[in-house]
Amino acid sequence: MRSIIKTTASALFALLLASAAHAATPEELIRPIQDQWAEIKYRMPEKQQADQYQALAQKSRQIVETNPGMAEALIWDGIVVSSEAGARGGLGALSLAKEARKRFEEALKLNDKALNGSAYTSLATLYARVPGWPVGFGDKARAEEYFKKSLALNPDGIDPNFFYGEYLADRDRPAEARQYLEKALKAAPRPGRELADNGRRQEVQALLAKLDKESK
Repeated sequence: MRSIIKTTASALFALLLASAAHAATPEELIRPIQDQWAEIKYRMPEKQQADQYQALAQKSRQIVETNPGMAEALIWDGIVVSSEAGARGGLGALSLAKEARKRFEEALKLNDKALNGSAYTSLATLYARVPGWPVGFGDKARAEEYFKKSLALNPDGIDPNFFYGEYLADRDRPAEARQYLEKALKAAPRPGRELADNGRRQEVQALLAKLDKESK
């Protein structure tokens, strides 16, 4: 009887190990969200984007709920929700922005280095874009603080350099903005994220062209 129990226990343990070996990594789990987000942002008409982000948020939230404690899932849920807020615009988007902020803050508590500090980048962008008190929670000083933290973790990344460059341009600091935008253009390609990289580079180039025009 004992030998049967031992054999059964060993088989169960082997099965658990096999399951763990085949378990999806955080990157594999969030990849469909990343891909669909890029499709919405860079290939869909702007008037359709808000509803598409809303539908995508249902999927990203499901990943969060089925993978508690995964910072990467929280980050991408926040990105999708904040993208919907940006697409909808107006004061009605403020509740979405607050929801996204909560996701990023939760991710930071779990692992501030997840996805090369993307929670810092996204949180900084929210603080930079959301109106300040008494309308919203926007805070330029806090935005800059978080941008610097994100760049400390990912100094050569396309996203932190672009968004910080955008922030500096909005703050009427064009010379500094150009440095970060040009660095964003030199960022190494991200395997599997070609659409997002190409779309972001176009945004960088458009902002650089705008700064060049304003300097003349």
